[in-house]
Amino acid sequence: MAIGRVHSMDSFGTVDGPGIRYVVFMQGCLMRCRYCHNRDTWDLREGGELKSHEEVFREIKKVKNFLSGGVTVTGGEPILQAEFVADLFEACQKEGIHTCLDTNGFAKHINDDVVRLLDSTDLVLLDIKHMDEEMHHKLTYVTGSHTQHFAQYLAEINKPVWIRYVVVDGYTVDPQYAGMLAEFIEPMKNVEKVEILPYHSLGVHKWDFLNDTYELEKVTPPTQEQLDLIRDEFTTRGVAAAY
Repeated sequence: MAIGRVHSMDSFGTVDGPGIRYVVFMQGCLMRCRYCHNRDTWDLREGGELKSHEEVFREIKKVKNFLSGGVTVTGGEPILQAEFVADLFEACQKEGIHTCLDTNGFAKHINDDVVRLLDSTDLVLLDIKHMDEEMHHKLTYVTGSHTQHFAQYLAEINKPVWIRYVVVDGYTVDPQYAGMLAEFIEPMKNVEKVEILPYHSLGVHKWDFLNDTYELEKVTPPTQEQLDLIRDEFTTRGVAAAY
């Protein structure tokens, strides 16, 4: 039985998959996104609390009747603790609870634990930061190739996916970048829609608390016109997109 390092839990999530959901935030992430609003979840070895999946599931069962959607595990990056999340999702599915994995897809290898996790996942929210490798590295400090390979694997196994695309001025606001993503996912029959997420700075206080420098302090949210142009890049290719 795997023990997970859990950052926090929210019993009433409404923006992490369909319906009202119980949201579990895992500790640890390998990306270093400049706009991250969960800066306090990065550390793999410290922070959060060690829990068994049974402990977490007991909390979920207390509010099961209020969950119109199900359970979402996010982070941090939940794939880094694939065995624990798979144990939790299997327990959820036995109780008829819908499972959703919110991930950046940074899986260097699709190992047995990741396969088992995906087997017990009903829906994947896949956050694709950027399709241009240089810009992806500029935005996250890591390669985007692992995420792209993960997306292709999800298409191969026909796993239902919602793509998430954060619109950040100076990084992803140019419609050509949305066009690159639209071209990438257009053949993927498992992609149900794209969620266009406007940049916000609601997590800046976490960077301040950790005495870290928030480099996008002067960046403003995208305009309605910019969001419309990005949405059009997807819809003209027959990909459903909304914000």
